[in-house]
Amino acid sequence: MNSVKLAELDWMTYRDRVQDGGCRILLPVGAIEQHGPHMSLNPDVLIPEYIACRVAERSGNMLVAPPIAYGYKSQVKSGGGNFFPGTTCVSGRALEEYAYDVILAYAAHGNREFVLINGHFENSMFLVEAADRAVKHARLSGKEIRVVLLSYWDFISEATIEKVFPDGFSGWAVEHGGVLETSIMLKIHPELVDMSKVVEVPPAEFPPYDVFPPDPSWVASSGTLSSPAKATAQKGEWILDECIEKIAGTFG
Repeated sequence: MNSVKLAELDWMTYRDRVQDGGCRILLPVGAIEQHGPHMSLNPDVLIPEYIACRVAERSGNMLVAPPIAYGYKSQVKSGGGNFFPGTTCVSGRALEEYAYDVILAYAAHGNREFVLINGHFENSMFLVEAADRAVKHARLSGKEIRVVLLSYWDFISEATIEKVFPDGFSGWAVEHGGVLETSIMLKIHPELVDMSKVVEVPPAEFPPYDVFPPDPSWVASSGTLSSPAKATAQKGEWILDECIEKIAGTFG
């Protein structure tokens, strides 16, 4: 079995790959969240998992763990909000504890280095807390582990942004269900995108504060925060090529 997906290995092959601590475990973390009427609910899971697999294929010492699919609550100003049917989120405490337990479970097998590849903006600080606690717990147990946390979009350069958004870039905050994610999905899972259902909306504008309970009127009824109409598979390829090359280079 030559798969980079950890779960596709038999247990003895897995044991032999990781028991000396020489294998990095890549853990995609996403969310189940609406991405407009034109796209499936799982881009935040599929995109980091795809990137993780391509990065692992370039290395002889990486395995991709099954992704954590449920993420922290969608926020109005970054994901459209938690009131859309299909958006299925967990509390920050639940995500933190889940990621913490998974890291320590893999550490018990002998793994010592972990790379968390985040695909859902709202997850970030809860994964920070999980990583920090896991490192401290492992140290108290006589193990030294290292956890790297990254979000794939942080590896996209200004040059690529200019290619993908030739008419101007409104910022990552309003890219939910927009050109970025739709382009990537057109490249990796075109069967989960229906461009005939795209709804044209201007980039969302929000006040400089949040309100609880959240106000649905802040978000377009489509759920997207900008228009995905100019998304293409070619743009998705540009984005992915850069992210994969840079992330692989970081751990080469």
